[in-house]
Amino acid sequence: MTPRIKEPLKAAPAAIKAMMELEAALGASGLDHGLLELVKLRASQINGCAFCIHMHSTYLRRHGESEMKLYMLNAWRESSLYTPRERAALAWTEALTRLAETGAPDADYDLVKAEFSEAEQVNLTLAIGAINVWNRLQVGFRAVHPA
Repeated sequence: MTPRIKEPLKAAPAAIKAMMELEAALGASGLDHGLLELVKLRASQINGCAFCIHMHSTYLRRHGESEMKLYMLNAWRESSLYTPRERAALAWTEALTRLAETGAPDADYDLVKAEFSEAEQVNLTLAIGAINVWNRLQVGFRAVHPA
């Protein structure tokens, strides 16, 4: 695959800086970083972003996440490896990543509402939105993941 823009991050530094500041704020929001990484990985799987799948699966492995939990992420609904909080976050991730199809159903929101405070709900939703932006940037410009 040939990148469409070699260094998109350098092409729009102010916008990228704003995205990085959002990421920093979300990282300091109190949400568990491992949970955020699972959410980012799941959205990246849905969006087919190889660059981001590589990045987030590598991060999770380095920070002790089990291989099996990573392998089963595509089938998390059928797996007992995920906590109720992770399941709620993953359902919300899928609903918002596939927004045109799902319309963010009440059933998925009810799961999130039961597991997360209002502030956490907003931060989780912003994190889902941010990874979808990153996925579109990387897929759209054909970013190549490390070999």
